[in-house]
Parts: sequence; C-alpha cells; structure tokens
Amino acid sequence: MAPNSKKSQKKKNSNNKENKPRMDKSSKKISKPKREEQHDAATAKKKSEALALQLEDEVPDFPRGRNFQKLRSMSREVPTKRKDDGDDREVFGYDEFGSYKRKKLNKWNRKKGKNTLRKRDEAADDWGTLFGDTVTGKLPKRVNKITLGNITPGTKLWGAVAEVNEKDLVISLPGGLRGLVHCSDVVDPIFDNEIEVGESFLSSVFSVGQLVSCVVVRLDHDNKDKGSRKIWLSLRLSLLHKNMNLDVVQEGMVLDAYVKSIEDHGYILHFGLPSFTGFLPKNSLTGQGNEVKIGQFIQGLVKSVDNVRKVVYLSSDPDTMSKSVTKDLKGISIDILVPGMMVNARVKSILENGVMLSFLTYFTGTVDLFHLQTSYPTKNWKDLYSESQKVIARILFIDPSSRAVGLTLNPHLVHNKIPPFHVNIGDIYDESKVVRVDRGAGLFLEVPSIPESAPAFVSIVDFDEGEIQKLEKKYKEGNHVRVRIQGLRLLEGLAIGSLKASALEESVFTHSDAMPGMVVKAKIVRVDDDHAIVQIPGGVKALCPLNHMSELDITKPRKKFKVGAELVFRVLGRKKKMVTVTHKKTLVKSKLPIISSFTDATEGLITHGWITKIEAHGCFVRFYNGVQGFAPRQVLLLICSTNLKPPSCDQNWLLLLPESELGLEPGVDPGAVYNVGQVVKCRVISSISALRRINLSFIIKPKRVAEEDKVRLGSLVSGVIDRITTNAVVVYVNASGFSWGTISLEHLADHLGQANLMKSVLKPGYSFDQLLILDIKGSNLILSAKSSLIKSAQQIPSDISQMHLNSVVHGYICNINEAGCFVRFLGSFTGLAPSKKAADDQKTNILEAYQIGQSVRSNVSEINTERGRVTLSLKQTLCSSTDASFLQDYFIMDEKAWIFTVFISKLQNMGYGASDLKWDEGFSFGAVAEGKVEDVKDVGIVVSFEKYNDVFGFITTYQLAGTTLAKGSVVKAVVLDVAKTERLVDLTLKPEFVKRSEERSSISHSTKKKRRRESLKDLVLHQTVNAVVEIVKENYLASVHIFIQVVSIPENNYIIGYASISDYNTQRFPQKKFLNGQSVVATVMAFPSPETSGRLLLLLNDANETSSSKRAKKRSIYNVGSLVEAEITEIRSLELKVKFGIGLHGRVHISEVHDDVNDLENPFSCYKIGQTVTARIVAKPNEKDSYRKGWELSVKPKIIAGKFFLQHSVQYHFVSEVVFTDISSSDIGENESGNLDFEIGQCVAGYVYKVESEWVWLAISRNVSAQLHVLDSAFEPRELQDFQNRFHVGQLVSGYVVSINLDKKLMRLIQRPLSTLPCRTSDEPQNNVVHAELTMYIHEGDILGGRISKILSGVGGLLVQIGPYIYGKVHFTELTDTWVPDPLSGYHEGQFVKCVVLEVSQTVRGTVHVDLSLCSSRGMLSQDSEDVQSTGHDNGKCVEMIEDIHPDMVVKGYVKNVTPKGCFISLSRKIDAKILLCNLSNEFVKDPEKEFPVGKLVVGRVISVEPLLNRVEVTLRTSSGPRKSNFEILDLSKFQVGDVISGRIKRIEPYGLFITVDDTNMVGLCHISEVSDDTIENIETEYRVGQHVNARVLKVDEVKQRISLGMKNSYMRDEDAHGIPSDQQSDEPLADRMTSMDLMTSSVPGTSDMEILDEIDQLPILPQAEERASIPPLDVSLDDLDKIDINNTNRQSEEHSNDEGTIDEKKKRREKKKAKEEREKQIRAAEERLLEEDVPRTADEFEKLVRSSPNSSFIWIKYMDFVISLADVEKARSIAERALRTINIREEDEKLNIWKAFFNLENKFGNPKEEALMKVFQRALQYNDPKKVYLALLGLYERTEQQNLADELLNKMTKKFKHSCKVWLRRVQSLLKQNQDGVQPVINRALLSLPRRKHIKFISQAAIQEFKIGVPDRGRSLFEGILREYPKRTDLWSVYLDQEIQHKDADVIRALFERAITLSLPPKKMKFLFKKYLDYEKSQGDEERIESVKQKAMEYVENTLA
Repeated sequence: MAPNSKKSQKKKNSNNKENKPRMDKSSKKISKPKREEQHDAATAKKKSEALALQLEDEVPDFPRGRNFQKLRSMSREVPTKRKDDGDDREVFGYDEFGSYKRKKLNKWNRKKGKNTLRKRDEAADDWGTLFGDTVTGKLPKRVNKITLGNITPGTKLWGAVAEVNEKDLVISLPGGLRGLVHCSDVVDPIFDNEIEVGESFLSSVFSVGQLVSCVVVRLDHDNKDKGSRKIWLSLRLSLLHKNMNLDVVQEGMVLDAYVKSIEDHGYILHFGLPSFTGFLPKNSLTGQGNEVKIGQFIQGLVKSVDNVRKVVYLSSDPDTMSKSVTKDLKGISIDILVPGMMVNARVKSILENGVMLSFLTYFTGTVDLFHLQTSYPTKNWKDLYSESQKVIARILFIDPSSRAVGLTLNPHLVHNKIPPFHVNIGDIYDESKVVRVDRGAGLFLEVPSIPESAPAFVSIVDFDEGEIQKLEKKYKEGNHVRVRIQGLRLLEGLAIGSLKASALEESVFTHSDAMPGMVVKAKIVRVDDDHAIVQIPGGVKALCPLNHMSELDITKPRKKFKVGAELVFRVLGRKKKMVTVTHKKTLVKSKLPIISSFTDATEGLITHGWITKIEAHGCFVRFYNGVQGFAPRQVLLLICSTNLKPPSCDQNWLLLLPESELGLEPGVDPGAVYNVGQVVKCRVISSISALRRINLSFIIKPKRVAEEDKVRLGSLVSGVIDRITTNAVVVYVNASGFSWGTISLEHLADHLGQANLMKSVLKPGYSFDQLLILDIKGSNLILSAKSSLIKSAQQIPSDISQMHLNSVVHGYICNINEAGCFVRFLGSFTGLAPSKKAADDQKTNILEAYQIGQSVRSNVSEINTERGRVTLSLKQTLCSSTDASFLQDYFIMDEKAWIFTVFISKLQNMGYGASDLKWDEGFSFGAVAEGKVEDVKDVGIVVSFEKYNDVFGFITTYQLAGTTLAKGSVVKAVVLDVAKTERLVDLTLKPEFVKRSEERSSISHSTKKKRRRESLKDLVLHQTVNAVVEIVKENYLASVHIFIQVVSIPENNYIIGYASISDYNTQRFPQKKFLNGQSVVATVMAFPSPETSGRLLLLLNDANETSSSKRAKKRSIYNVGSLVEAEITEIRSLELKVKFGIGLHGRVHISEVHDDVNDLENPFSCYKIGQTVTARIVAKPNEKDSYRKGWELSVKPKIIAGKFFLQHSVQYHFVSEVVFTDISSSDIGENESGNLDFEIGQCVAGYVYKVESEWVWLAISRNVSAQLHVLDSAFEPRELQDFQNRFHVGQLVSGYVVSINLDKKLMRLIQRPLSTLPCRTSDEPQNNVVHAELTMYIHEGDILGGRISKILSGVGGLLVQIGPYIYGKVHFTELTDTWVPDPLSGYHEGQFVKCVVLEVSQTVRGTVHVDLSLCSSRGMLSQDSEDVQSTGHDNGKCVEMIEDIHPDMVVKGYVKNVTPKGCFISLSRKIDAKILLCNLSNEFVKDPEKEFPVGKLVVGRVISVEPLLNRVEVTLRTSSGPRKSNFEILDLSKFQVGDVISGRIKRIEPYGLFITVDDTNMVGLCHISEVSDDTIENIETEYRVGQHVNARVLKVDEVKQRISLGMKNSYMRDEDAHGIPSDQQSDEPLADRMTSMDLMTSSVPGTSDMEILDEIDQLPILPQAEERASIPPLDVSLDDLDKIDINNTNRQSEEHSNDEGTIDEKKKRREKKKAKEEREKQIRAAEERLLEEDVPRTADEFEKLVRSSPNSSFIWIKYMDFVISLADVEKARSIAERALRTINIREEDEKLNIWKAFFNLENKFGNPKEEALMKVFQRALQYNDPKKVYLALLGLYERTEQQNLADELLNKMTKKFKHSCKVWLRRVQSLLKQNQDGVQPVINRALLSLPRRKHIKFISQAAIQEFKIGVPDRGRSLFEGILREYPKRTDLWSVYLDQEIQHKDADVIRALFERAITLSLPPKKMKFLFKKYLDYEKSQGDEERIESVKQKAMEYVENTLA
C-alpha cells in the first residue's frame, strides 16, 4: 500500500454483543452491518462504493454460496449443483460470472449459527483498514481479498483465460471470481478498419490458460435476482497504461502491446497510448507461435528506448521475461503498476491468513494463504517466513481508489505460467489427505491425482450439516477423506471439493455428465407457456420444451406439469451448459439404440426419432444431440417408353409409381399422415458423417435384392431424366435395388462449357444410354455422364490396391486448395496432386487453372499403402491424351446438343419444318455451297443461303485468298466446317480447295467415292503429317472453353482435318496461339465415321513444326523390322510405353525384353522414364485387333541383332536381303501357319497380369495368354488358402501346358510336371478340350491339391474338386490314416486338402471317376504300392484286396447300412462286410439302428471269406471259448525287462502316467515315483496328453497282461552306457559335427550363440531322443543393451570441450574405456582360442573347462547351449544356478550375462512362460543393478517382438528410473520404431523428470533418433531449440551437422554450415567448423564451392586479426 496520512481505525469493544455502527475512515461514512433484511439493490450498490475492497468477516476463503447469506457474495469458478429456486437462466451459464443468490438460513443456521456469525462480525473490526488507510497503528491481521462485494470499476486484475467463446472471453480472476470480456473490449478501437473481432479472431489470438491483465469496467445486477452480479472486464491497453509515459519506460521492463502492423523485418507495436510506439524484430520473436496476426497481444522486454523518435525496442524471449524484475523508478505511482509485474519484495509482517510485503520502496501488498510459495501450506506455514525476508512476487490485483495491492508468491505464476491442473470436475478421490483444518472455513486437502497430486479446498458449506460443529474433532491433519471435485480456480491452481454424501453419490454432477439418451428422474422447478425447467438430483437444471412435454400437443402445460412433481425424463442433448430433456413416453421407454452423432448412424440401424418438419419431398427427423436426418418421398415419374433417344411428340408414355421411403401410397400427402413432433420408428438407409447427412426410411423391412443383381461402383446403368434442379439432374435408373440417381451439372460432359450447355437443353424424359456409377449413397446413385469416365470404367480404381505406379488414370477433380488438387475416382477413393505436380509451370495458379468437377488424366507418381495415400501428377507432359477422344467426345456432345435443340423447338412449335431440321445435310465437308453475299466486314464476308433463311456462312479474310466480293453478289465457296448449334457454316475461296472441289464434281458419283477413298488410303492411323492451319476457332460454342483448329493436309490433296489445342487437363490453361497459314505437325488419330461426325481427327504434336523444319523434314515411314530409337514415356506392370519418330507411340511388351523369360524376375528394373532404347518394330498398329492399338516393338538382344522378327501378319520374312531364320519359331510361340507353337507338357513361363479368386492370368507373349487355376498351383492346403497373396502383378510364374485354345490364343497351365503325356497326332485339334480328356494328366499316385465341394451324407465321404472341372471322391475309410470314431470331424465345405489319386476309371457312358485319399501315408509311400499295402496292413488300416483277408482276422470298419437282419460295414473303399443280427453282440440287440448307427466304428473278427463272390462275413461277438481273437490276447513276449520303448502319454493321473507303446495297443503304467529322479510336485504341469516320451520296461506281468515302465534320467544314462543298438545312428558323427560347428563359429568374431545353435539344430538327432530334441534350442545371444548410440555421439561432443583441462580429462576417460574394451576382447579371444584348441564334446569336458575358468560367462553359456541341444532344460537351469553361485561377486558384468541367458531360457521353455520369466527377473533385481536388469529384460522383449510387454515394462521404467537419460531414450526409440504418436509428450515428461545437467544429452540423442527412425523435421526442431539456449556448443553443432549430412539434403546442409561459421566463437572452435565444412565440400561439392569455403575462412582470419 502507498503511504497515506490518515489514521488507522480503532478496534471495537469485543464484549459488545449488539451490532453497532462502525466507521470506515477511507470513506468517512457510517457502515452498517449486513443483514438479511438489507439486501435490496440500492443498499448493495451503496456499500459497494463505500466499502470498496474492504474485507468482510462473513466471507470465508472459499465461499460456496448455498447455506450462508454472506457467502453468496463470492462467485463460483465453475457452477455445479444448485438447489435454490432461482431463475432458470442459471442452467445455461448466466450465474457463473459473478452471480450470487440470497438464501434463507436453514434450521441449523437460525438456531445454532447465529452467535457464531455475530462473533465473526465483531471480530472484523480488529483487522484494521487494509485498503484506504495508512497502517499507522497495529498492522492488519488478515490479507487483502477480492470479493464480489468489494470489487469496484477501475480495479486492475491479473487473470487467466478460462473460455474462448464466439463473442466474449471468460476470465478466471483471483479469489475464484469470473469475469466477462466482450469482443469490443478485447482491443482498442484503432483496429476497427483492419481486423474483425469475432470467434475466429478470439480463438486465434487467445487460448485457454493464457495469462492476461484486465480492468473492471462495470458491474451488472440481475433484475430477477437482486444479489446476482456480473463482472465486465476490458483488455484495452489504453486503460491499463492510462497514466504511463515514455519517461517511465526503462530497460528491463516488461510491457504488453498489440501488433499494429507487420513489416518486413519486424512488428510495429501499440501500447494503447498515442505518445510512443514500439518495435519488435522478427528474429527476436519466440514463444508466440508460428503466425503473428494484427491485433495479437505481445509481451516483450524493453531492450532500448529512443526518446527522439519515441520508439521502444523490445525482445520476446520467454525465459528472459520470466526472470525480469521491475526496478525502482523515480516518481512511480500506483497508476503505473500493472498486474503481472514482477517485483522484489520483503516480508513486512505475518498475518493470520497470509503475509504482508513491501515492494518498490513505496508500496505494500498482501499475499493470502493460497498464493504462498508452497502448494500445501500446513498449520506451521508461518515458520517459513520471517520479517525482512527477501522474496520475488508478482502483482495480482490493484485497486487505485483504495490503493490496495494483492501479490502472489506462487512459483508457477512467478515464472509467468499458469499452475498445472491434474483433476477434472466430477472426479472422486477416495484417499485425499487432510493437510490443514481451518476453523470456521474448511479443509485443505492433497488430492492423489496423476501424475502429480493437486491441492484442493473444501468449504464449510460443502460438509453435511451434522459435521460442521465437529469439524476440528472429526478431521485431523494426516487423515484421509473421500472428496468430489466440483470446481476449479485456474489462477490459484486450486480445486474446490465437496464432502457431502449427496454430492458423492450423484451421477449427474455437472452438465457434462448429462449424456444424450440418459434416463433420469427430475423435479419440476418452473413451468412457463413454452417450456419447463426441471432439476436433476445432482443439481443440474434442464429445459423441457413444450413439444417434448407429451406425446400429443398440449395447450396448458401447467396442468400437465406441476411444480415440485418428480417425473422421468430422457436427456436429448446438451449445448455448452444447456441440457434439454424430453418426457415423450415413446422416447423415454424406447429400448432401441440411439443416434447422438452422425457417426452413430450406421446403415440398417433402426431407432426412434421425432418429426421436426414436413415438406412435399419428405420429412425431417431429429435425433439426440441435435442430429437430424431426412426421409425422402419419391414423386411420380412420367417417362417415355422408348428410352434410347429423346422422345418425340407421338411416342407412348408410361406412368411409374416408385415406392416411397415414407411408406405411403402414391398421391398421399405426408402432412395428412404425419404431424410435427410425432415420434416415429425409422431405419437408416445411408449416412455421410463428413457431410452431416443421414438418409432415413420409415419402411423398417426393405426389399431384398439378390447379390448378383446388385449394382457396384464402376458399373454402367441407363436412366431417364425425372427433373432438373439448380445443381443436379435427377434420373430414374434401370438398376436392381435402386430407383434414383443424381448427376451433378459438372458431370454432364467432359468439357466445362458443354456441361452448362447440356443443362440448358436437357428436359425431363431424355434417356441416357450409359451412366457410370461413381458412388452409392443409401438408395441414391451418384452418376456421371462424362464420356472419358464411361469409356475407361474398367480401369478406374476404387481402392489403392488397384493403383499402379506410372499409370495414367481418368478421374475428376473433387476439391482444390493451396495444397493441390484432389482427384476423385470411384467411391470416396481420392488422390492428391500437389501444387508442384499439378502443372508443368510451377508458377501456375491451380485455383484458376482447374475447376471442381473437371475431367482430368492423372499419372500415379507415388503409392503409400501403409497410409492409404496416392500422390498424382497432372502435368500435361505426363498426362497428355494419346488419342483424339477429347475432341471426338466434344463433337458427339455437340451433336446431342443440336438434337435437343431441335426436339425442344418442335415441342414449342417454333415452326421448324422437316427441311430446316436437316439443313446440315446440304453442307458436307469439302463440298461447294452457293450463296449470296449478305454483308462485308473487316474480318470477312457474311453469306446467306436462299434455301435456309436462318443459316449463315462466313468467309474469313484469310480464306478469301485475295478475292474481292461486293454485297449482293453470288459466291460459290467450299465448306470447311459446320456449327450446327450456331447454324453457321465456315467457307473458303482458296484456289486449292476450289480446284479440288471442281475435280471431284467433274467425275461420276462412283468415281467420287473412289477418289475419296484413295485420298484416305494414303493415310494410316498414327501417321505423322504436315498440316496447315486454316481456321482457329477459339470459341467454338458460346461459353465452351475449347480451341479447335481446322487444318488441311496438302500432301493428301488438301483433305480437311480437325485438331484440338486443348486437352482434359488444360481446358482452363492459356493456350498457344496459332495463325492462319501456320504449319503444324499432327498425328492421324481417327478417320471420318459417324462416331467422329464425319470428321478426320488429328492430334497435334508437342513440338510444332516451323517453316524451316517443314522444308527439312519429310514424311516418316517405318516398316516392320525397322530399328528405331525410342524414348520411354511410361513404365507399367507389363509393358513399356515408348514414343519414337515424330509423334509415333508404341509399347514394348514384357516378353519382348529378354531372350529367355526366366532370365530376370523384373525385366523393367533397369529401365526408367525418359531413357532412350534401341528397339525393332515387330508389328504395325491395327485398329481391327483390340489388343494392338499402337506399334509393337522389341528390345530382345537376338531381335536387335537381326536374328529374326515378326511381320504384321505374324510370319517370317526377309529384310534388306538378310534371311532371319537363325532362331526357331518356338521362341516366339507362333508358327507360319498362325498356330501357337506350344506342345502339351511343355514348360513355359509368363508374367502375371491379373489375379482372381480362382485364376491367375499370365502373359506368355504379346498375343498369347495362359491361365493357372488355384488347385493347379500347389498341393499344400496353406499355400492354396493363400493363393491370391502368393501371386502379384508382374510376377514371373512358370508351368506346364495341359491344354491349348487356338481361337482365343489361350493355354491352361499346371505347376506340377506331367508324368505321362497324352498320345495324339499333330492333326488332332487341341482346342475345346473335353473334361474327360483332362483326366489324362491325372494318374494313380499323383499328389494333388483339392477343395471340399460337398460332404456326402452317411458314410458317403467327401466330394473334392481337384481341377477347374474335375471332381473326385474320397471314401469314408480314406479320410484318416488311423481308425477314428468320427473321421469327418475337422472337415468343412470349401476347405483345401492335400489328396492322393488312388484310381482313375472311365465308365461306358464316358464319365470319369477319380478315387482319392486324404491319408498322408499313401502320399509318402505312393511310389511303392507293395509297401503301401504291407504298411497299411501292419498298422491295422483298411485292406484293399479281398485276397488279403482270411478267417479269424481282426478287422475294423464303419457301419454302412443297418437292416432288421443285421448290418453292413465298410472295410475299405472296395470291400464291404456283412454282420448278421446274431453276431452284432454277445447280448441280444433290441434296436440295431440305435445301437449301431451309420458311421459307427466297430472291431470284429472275420468268419468267412468268398473271394470269387467278393463276400466277407464278420462277427462282433467276443466268444469266451478256448480260442481268443488276436485283438483280445496281447503278445507280451516281445517286451523284456530293461528294454527301452517309445510311446505317447494316453492319460495322466495323480499317481502316474499311462503310456501307449508305439506300434502296439499295449498301455503301460509309469508310476509317479519312476517318472523322474527329482521330486515332482504336480505331474500335470510337467507332462501333457499326447506327448512323446521314452521309457524303460521295469516289469512284465503276463498273467495280468501289464507292464511297468520307468522314465528316470538314470535309466536313460544306463542305456547310453550299455551302447546303442546297431540300427540306430551312432553318436560319433553328431559329436564330430558339433565340434566342427563350434570351431567354425568360434573362429568368426561376433558370431552369436544363437547362430551356433541354429546350425546345431539342423544336425540329425539320436532316434531315442528325437521327440525331445524337437524343442527349439536356447537363444542365449548376449545383446549388449547398454551400447545404444549414446556414447558414439558423445565422443564427438568430447572432442570440442570449452577448455583444455576438460579435454584432457575426457581423453583419459576415453583411454580408460578403450583399455577396458581391449581387455574384454583379449579375454574373449583367449576363451575362443581355448575352445578352438579343444572343443568340449561331453558334459565332463565342459565341467573341466568351467573349473579352469569359473568366472567366464562365455563358457557357462556354451555349457548351457550344449545341454539344451540334448533337450535337457532342467539341467540347463541348474547350470545357470551354478554359474550364478560360482562367478565372483565382483564380476558384475559376467553375472549379468548369465542372468540374460537365464531370461532367454525361461522365455523359451518356461511353463508358464511369463510366470517363470518374472520369477527369474525378480531374483535378478536383488543381485544386480536394477536398471541394467530392466534393460536386459526390455532387450529380450524387443528381440522376441513382444511389444505389448515391452511397452508395459517401459512405462514402469520411466517411473522407477525417471532420472535416467538412457531409459527415456529407450522409450522414445520404442515409440519411433512403432510409428506411434506421442513422442513430444514423452520428451516433455522426460525434461521435467531428468536433472538439468542431462537435458543436453537427452535432447541431442532424441533428435538423433528422430533423424534415424523418426521424422527429421522433429529432430531439427529439437536441435534448434537446444542451440538457441547453447549457441556456442560446437559439439552440438557437430552432431547436428552430422545428422543432416547423413540425411543428404545439400541445401539444408550448406545453410546450416553457413549459420555455424557466422558464430562468434574462439578461433580453435571456428577452425573445427571451417574444417568440417571444407571436408564436406571436398566430398560432395565442386571446386567453386571448395574455394568459397576457403575464402570465407580467410575472411574470418583477417577479421579476427584486425
């Protein structure tokens, strides 16, 4: 406070219990205490003026505004629940800006709180006057506070932007107040003419959380509520700097300013005062964002003051400004102080709730508890401060009238930043810690938010009533309470909480909690005529509109809604803080899903909505959250019955009545059926969320359309025009499932002008023959009539997979902006043509050069499948038309426009006769027309025709050829062109044309035709000709932008042709000007025909001929066999597009590149666009052949050498007297007779050009194709399943020919060689091969791929497709190798299977039967049929021949048929057996069909066999006689005690394992005591059913037919000691291989153990351990995780330290580290030499080795590897444990290596893996450096691609080792490798956690990672940021330069070097930079750049010496 002469106020008598008046000496007026009865507006205003900013004792620190009358004077930061009955406008946010409500005291306040309030009133006088008076007596006890009751206009406040709205800003003020800034008060009116202050301006200049200084301009009172007030603020600097002048401004002061104007080098600033201005250089502007706008707020630091020019120069460095303290100024007054100003202060006294400070010599201010230096002030906070203590503070508020100043010591605010918030309104925290208890005020809490705890305060009014009296008793410091956040104070960084039980239980606590669709109970608060206000139990008020109060319309809402009643409502939505609800019964009780956003509207969704508007064309339906849809009503359509042409007046018309989406009959008015507000059930037809459009239907069950009848994108349909709107043409389409389509106006034609012309002439009823479906929007088709798109419909892509590099695709422009042109294809598939690729001239303005909807040809330049993006080029040089389709389509559309004009004229009875309608027939091109000169003008002569009154001719001055004609004279001229729409004929009198016409007229009609044919015969398609420009028609039709030339060809008898200067992409480009008589070069593209309107169409070449070149060049003639130099213009998947000669285009097929197709996988890899190649012409263009549209060329070396070539007719001939017969015709694939020179069985190769679901199409040569069926491509099911992914376009595929179709020049291939070729003569036809003949290539024993076509019923088996048209049958007994109960399980239709051909037979009728088998044993043994039979018999599988069956033989079979007399079973596919009823069982069978169903597996014994009759009888009885069947008696004689057997675990019991011995039915028991030498706790976790094991026979009990087994390792070692049987492989070769492998790998430095194990894994394993050895070997490679690229880059930084002492110290560290690495290498080399000398082969040798080197982790890990190779995982674990116990405790790295190996071991063999690995990991943490252990585990996860576990571990590591730079770098590296976002937040977190000394290292390493695997631009930003802070660190410059050099952008590198060499550094450092620059230029630059660097270095030396 500033000094004052007034005395302090005296204290009142504390014992006085009556409320007496008190004197406020600041105003010298009597101030009465506030009472409930004195709440009128006049009294409040009077007290506001008299007691400005005086603190009243009724106001606690954190008022809530509900239970105490005086607490209502405080406004809430964020309004929450309100239970008072006030104005309903507070629901929508009116009451949060300073509003407060008066409320009666509750019962507790009235009775028990009266005395408390009185005491607090009396205590207020003891505080003294804090604002208006000088502190002369006792110092005040409490601090200055801003409340709504004492704030006055003119008060300056520091605040934070809380909300940015359309027309205002919401500012959070000190003390929890909120103020409003109207948009007119944001800036001074000096910008009225330059900026428009609105939402866009406010959002671009201000952001939430931004600190601003403001001034109170007025306080508004709410009329409806006397206590409600709003604070209106202003940000105008003219008010903040009102009394400031230039003399006060000093260097180091921080000032606020506007940007007044933007200049080239900086910004002109305005401080709100006219006396002086400011200037801020652009290079000093930091921290203000990328773009600075006029009117933007800038905060700057005064660098200098120019008193003469009255200019203040500023800089904008946030760090410097945050540290700048305002100095003492002479003559400073309180008017100069500005909120936010940083000052040095001293503690003057310590008050009850804060601190009083003195600053700037003359002023004092106070700091309240919530602006102290600590965020959690405890009850002992006063101990932290002492008198005269120095502190740094910022000014919080200033009241010039009372001279009161508030300060803040908050660390965040002192650093000019807003305190961070980690809590949200509505959050509940259960473990909030009580920090301080304020008696009579509330609790101060520490909320456990994430990532940091947050302070919170609970006011006394936010406790339950019973807890207020017991506040200090119930809540103690350190206790934990459950609190709910209900408000935020941004400036203090404080959360407001509540402990009320009702607040904790409420589901809707704030407006944001009211979710659309939520059903709530609410109490009616108020009812008006048009709405009702209801209150949800949480305190949130909502609006229920009148039309939502009931299902039906109500006129008297107060009768329906009673105040105080509780009803059920449903939330419709919320907008900002306005919640809307409905009481419509249907909506409230609806169980259907709701639509609350446009993304929720999925096609087919059925939901409820209500009608908001009814139109003639449909109904608008509203859903939740403001979402709206439309249900269209289709109208009647009158169309012509003949839809091929425009209808004539006498044609028949049909009336079509399409179905309405409203479910109405035709003619029914929707308004008569539906009404506004009605709730309807509707179905979503389509939805476009981007356009916010939803199409609906009231028909819930739509008609279904067959899949094959559905239309798809890219298909063509026909349609008839229904109506024409301003923007589109609506047509009725002829398509299944769709009735309507829309054609936008720009899609009526390819030519921009013609589209507008077509709109003017089109009428309802016209039929389009072909329309392309561009997109499908619900029930509406988006169509196009563009001819270019229709012609290329098959080539237009609909997704990225159909795009190919360098291909040219037709499309249309859907959007244009500064970034480029967006080209749309089918559906929503869009590509981008960037601005630099949109035109050849980079200066072209694409916004003017292109138009939305324009047809374009685009070249695919880049395809990014990962992001789904396609980059295109629209450059004319790459996308120019290769034919005359652009011009041809123009003439066709012109013809249609003329037809429409005639038709409309006829309908309008304009008097056109038949002769007038056909007037153009009298003017044929080149014919003579007679007329009379109507007018003579400067530009030519107008001619009229007697026969046609409204047709005129025109002869230009050039076409007069010097002839002079008078008006009225008769003239005969030659017709050059006819414009039908304009009814204009272009004529010529040039002698050459007239002479040509006379010659034609002098001969007969037949001769005329012949002569014309002869003139055209001399021309061929694609021929280059020289032509002369006769007429240039710049505007061929009005408003049509197309430039057409009428030219003549002198060399061809002056035949007339037409050429277009424009093209698809250049319609709006400036066109080249041509003059009459100018010579041009053109290419013949189309001869006269009806499709060309009788015109000869030409294509202008890019390089036009000049007069000199015209004389020099002659007609170019190329023949088949000519060698040409061709330039590659486009590279496609299967061909090279080339151009040669003058305007000639051709292609090189992929088969014409190499002599042998098998030479190269990608023949085009060595070619590029623009390359010139030597080629030979092999075929001319032929318009009859669809596949040959240009010149065919070849670049095969043999053809280029002149060995042979093909003529146009595909025959050999002679050229230049050289006979080309060196190569046989088989190289070409076609012989002289025209037949394909291929043979059945021949192996051919081709390139894939199309992949379908069933076929792959190959290009064998230019004219020959082949197809490969899916089932012919492989026989493995997984390969067949992946058929489409195995082949891609351009892939080289080979196969064997099985059939040839000469007509189509098509062959069918298979990829398996043919075992036997069919015998046929050469005369037999090979095309049209029948299916039976194809089976000639399928033989018994062949292994084929098949697909299950059908599962036959019963025991019918499977029907399997094995070829395109061939099917085979798999018998029920051939499904599996063994007898199983249900062999069909696991098979389904469509499944791919591998099958073996058993038999191929042919019936008398000619049908072919193929028997197949799915048994794998047949496929492996198919080469020896005898082995197959014998093996199958031994295995108990079915027998094939009846001769192999004998009586008493045990057989198995499946029940085939059941009768009352017995059943039949299938023993095999050829043999069935009979079982009589008496032989089905030992017992009586009551129901055979039930007990023996079809397909059941039975085991029986053969009774009798009759081979001649093919009869077998079997019994299932198990007789108890003396003779037992073989399957009942087990032969145990072959088992001897001590034998080692192998088998599989059949069952696991707690007492042991039941093991089935291989090749027998014998089951033995291995007791749990015999399973292992060690104790087994849980046998089920150690073994699994089906596991293959080895065991030793311990006991054989022939009486009980049992055997006992043992599986202990000791039994197995005994077996090894006794030797291995001779039929097993010896162990010696294995040991030798292991020895040699170890020697080989150990001799190679850096060979990992995993590589060694992978090699060992390839070696043969001992038979008795074969199954156990299938366990994968242990990967124990030592991944040195610590060696990430940190040290490498830091070495560079160490080379350039700032002083010599540091350099020597770092050199010593490097030398020490290098010596340590050398020592490690020597130890490793010694260990490897030791292994090389004597490679351990046994466990004993390894034991000897580890005893000699017990501390070598290398040897221990080798030992573990050896044990793993023997599949003994447990022993490997024990070795790891031994190694950890044995290695010396000082060898930390060696022990860590063992732990890493242990991790790898458990990761592969742990059971369960994660649990076992975690146990080892927890143990490792106890014995090693935790960070190293974590890094080791992280490396394991990353190496094994367990990314989820790696991310989880990294999250733990960043919390546990938050001070570790290495850990944070691994986190950044992980995010970059996964291409995830969020790198910048991680970097920010790391900088907050890491010590400052590590910031440079971390930022530089993070930047390096960005350069290597991330986004280089982000890396540059990191380097630039750190260099701004440390610009003289040459080590950082060096690393930055190295990264840019690796990035190889020369311009960026040189610019960076130039910046570096301009630094002011010591000569030694500058020498390093110049040397680095010079080295770079020597490697990458030229001599000129090298000399330039040397010159700059010399200049630096000279300047330094000077």
